Amino acid sequence: MAKSITQEFVKGLWAEIPPFRLVLGLCPVLAVTKTVENGIGMGAATTFVLVCSNILVSLLRNIIPDKVRIACYIIIIATFVTVVELVMQAYAYPLFLKLGIFIPLIVVNCIVLGRAEAFAAKNSVVYSLADGLGIGIGFTLALGALGAVREVLGNGTFYGISLFGPSFEPFKFMVEAPGAFVGLGLMLCVMNMLESK
Repeated sequence: MAKSITQEFVKGLWAEIPPFRLVLGLCPVLAVTKTVENGIGMGAATTFVLVCSNILVSLLRNIIPDKVRIACYIIIIATFVTVVELVMQAYAYPLFLKLGIFIPLIVVNCIVLGRAEAFAAKNSVVYSLADGLGIGIGFTLALGALGAVREVLGNGTFYGISLFGPSFEPFKFMVEAPGAFVGLGLMLCVMNMLESK
């Protein structure tokens, strides 16, 4: 049993990493990854919602009628998104302002709803916890990595710390909307090259 739980956790770190393998949740991936801090903050918020909603959906899977399951999943997800939003307003207000509308939009993130429907509704609490945690951490790593690439090239900083000195001419294109697509495309290319080898 332990091996299977480990496999459920590890799959989200590479084999099913949301933006690169499942190609899901691209709206926040492209919109909030101007910096590492934004990427990790959004990933952590999504991970919390994903883990909590997976656990609750798994606990209630035999009680929720099939006809209203999607509506119930959305209510469960919206509850945890509200918790995240209020906690961020109280304890991480500057980050909350940077992420803006994308925190409430976690409710309609296809990763969260997809995991509830495809996995948590069919598996035990322990497996759903492992799945949610693995997918969430993988999503956070992906957002952090893309944020790092964009921040280093677009601002010459990493987590706000200057890397190249005052003579560095940043590639401002990378912190604009088209830079998000280019950065994501390059990272997809690298992952596919690593997978083919």
